[in-house]
Amino acid sequence: MAETAVGFAIDRMVSLLTNETSLLRDVHSEVASITHELEAIQCFLKDADMKADLEYSQGDHQTTRDGVKAWVKQLTEIAFQIEDVIDEYTFHLEQHPGGRSARGFIASLCKVGRSVIKLKPRHNIASRIQEIKKAVVEIKERSARYGFDSIEKGTTNADNPSQYVSGYDPRKGSMYLEDDDVVGIESPRDELVGWLLNNDQHTQRAVISVGGMGGLGKTTLARKVYDLVKNDFDCHAWIAVSQSYQKEGLLKKIIKQFCKGNKEPAPQGIDSMDEEALTEKVRQYLQKKRYAVFFDDVWKVGFWGDIEHALLDNKIGGRIVITTRSKEVGDFCKISSSVYDLELKPLDPEKAYELFCKRAFRVEFGGRCPPNLNDLSRKIVKKCGGLPLAIVAIAGLLSTKDRTVYEWDKLHSSLSSELESNPHLTSITRILLLSYYDLPYYLKCCFLYFGMYPEDYSIKLSRLLRQWIAEGFIKSKKDKTLEGVAHQYLSELIHRSLVQISDVHFLRGTCKACRVHDLLHEVILKKMEDLSFCRVLSVNDQSTLRGDQLVTRRLSISNSSSINVLHNIDQSFQVRSILNFKSSDRIFADSILSTLTKNFKLLKLLDFEDSALDYIHEDIGNLFHLRYLSLRNTKVKMLPKSIGKLVNLETLDIRDSFVVEIPAEIKRVSKLRYLLAYSRYDFNIDSIQFNLSTVRGMKVHEGIGCLGALQK
Repeated sequence: MAETAVGFAIDRMVSLLTNETSLLRDVHSEVASITHELEAIQCFLKDADMKADLEYSQGDHQTTRDGVKAWVKQLTEIAFQIEDVIDEYTFHLEQHPGGRSARGFIASLCKVGRSVIKLKPRHNIASRIQEIKKAVVEIKERSARYGFDSIEKGTTNADNPSQYVSGYDPRKGSMYLEDDDVVGIESPRDELVGWLLNNDQHTQRAVISVGGMGGLGKTTLARKVYDLVKNDFDCHAWIAVSQSYQKEGLLKKIIKQFCKGNKEPAPQGIDSMDEEALTEKVRQYLQKKRYAVFFDDVWKVGFWGDIEHALLDNKIGGRIVITTRSKEVGDFCKISSSVYDLELKPLDPEKAYELFCKRAFRVEFGGRCPPNLNDLSRKIVKKCGGLPLAIVAIAGLLSTKDRTVYEWDKLHSSLSSELESNPHLTSITRILLLSYYDLPYYLKCCFLYFGMYPEDYSIKLSRLLRQWIAEGFIKSKKDKTLEGVAHQYLSELIHRSLVQISDVHFLRGTCKACRVHDLLHEVILKKMEDLSFCRVLSVNDQSTLRGDQLVTRRLSISNSSSINVLHNIDQSFQVRSILNFKSSDRIFADSILSTLTKNFKLLKLLDFEDSALDYIHEDIGNLFHLRYLSLRNTKVKMLPKSIGKLVNLETLDIRDSFVVEIPAEIKRVSKLRYLLAYSRYDFNIDSIQFNLSTVRGMKVHEGIGCLGALQK
């Protein structure tokens, strides 16, 4: 998260320096200096985030890991402070707009009788910037202690997080499974074999991309097929690629594997050849040979460009199989080759149960579940969501436990914590995290946002993308709307097998809703809390939260009683977003809104959709930074006139509420992009027949036409 938080802090400061050209010279230079320091740190933050999270395969000491964690936490909090200072500055500027034309940043404060300067130190923005700069410099100096300066020497491990994974790794045995131990791959296996061996119409070179999220069994499938078909080719090779590889090393592996399979000596001098010589050597070897090369675990989208010229199209049926988590890896091959896509899916419930029983009861019960454990076994399997990696690991752990309901129920109830701490299961989390670490910083926050929604929650696409925009996750691009960029971000997460499409439009066939796998959701929850991204308040969380206990940017409230915790959070707890889910009890609007405006003055997003909220107080107008307000499907009957003070509001969603009239003051909300206001009585939104009699509209006053940013 440090990488993400710092990335956004840099973006905010660059924007400030660009737009506030009249900043007082000293303050301008301080902000510029902080920006440069953070840019210098950012280059190795990806490495730092991984070091803070994963144990090292080299056996580094726990003290080092704890030190890195503390370093990353401090840097994250500094990035949050930068965001706070900039948001408070824009708030003060809006309150006293005359200062902008005079001298900008500090001058705008001086112009109002120097009142801001006389406030308490935490409100003295110039002083806080100097403190932040000092802290950033100290943090940077500490970086050498943890080896982050090694990136300048080209020794960083950031490009190969898989080497951090230590302990029991259930993937290691996937290439050596007996046929009786493999479940659910029969259909994709036969399809893949057919593509590889059908030479009647496919004499040209062809690439087969085997895709899917981590843990689905791509390596198991590919290795089984490789062993079945390799003798049908003149030469063959199995190459483990992973996230970090050198092109020359890859080409050497290919030709050595070819020679080894045909019991031939490797070409003389191969280890000293450069890239061009190696490419030519592979091409010569394949001139009149029908070959098969399997590349396992490919991450780099441009991988095809590194090997396409070596693996020439000799018109006699060259076959290349790639296993990958990213659809874009396979798509890139289409530039110069035929490509077949094979997308692996999670196991269906019965196949998943069969695999579980084979592993958990292999010795004592011949792969069959005893009746007393049947119900619990099925609950545990359901939790795995059809992911073979998790099924095999959890079943392997249970095979070492007593066959009692008590022992198995204990694991089922504590599975989330076991995934973090049990040596048999922590590798599941680490393997799934590899996909997270491969994301650019601007996609990490978008992915983590799925943790703000409950497990197995199907999120409407429009709701999610508007929230991303309101949060500031979406960076504008030339010739693209923010909505277009947000769609692009989501598509990339889907192509990386991190997000699943859960619903499609009946007519258009496009994505309507999405979700993440349950185990990925577990990984996200732990990651969110560690990174101060979000705190989830559930039915079991009734504790009092204080700023000195916890720093977080967001709150996700999953039951109505947890919302009372908001009263006990002090002002240092700078929450930016609050999502409230499925509260059936009445929410006391007066007290909650009073708390929000007092303790969360920098709020950007409030989502009360489906809650029992029945009233919105005038205080809502004090939330200057609020960009997103959803009262959808609540019992709210009227919007206060202070809604016109929300000058930064971009989305107002009051669909299916009891509001019948939108105040005239709405015309002052000049940045409003989405005004969603109607009620449906009872009809299918995907139905071809749309009956207007089932829809109730709302009264709008004259002057709404001045909302120039309105899109919908």
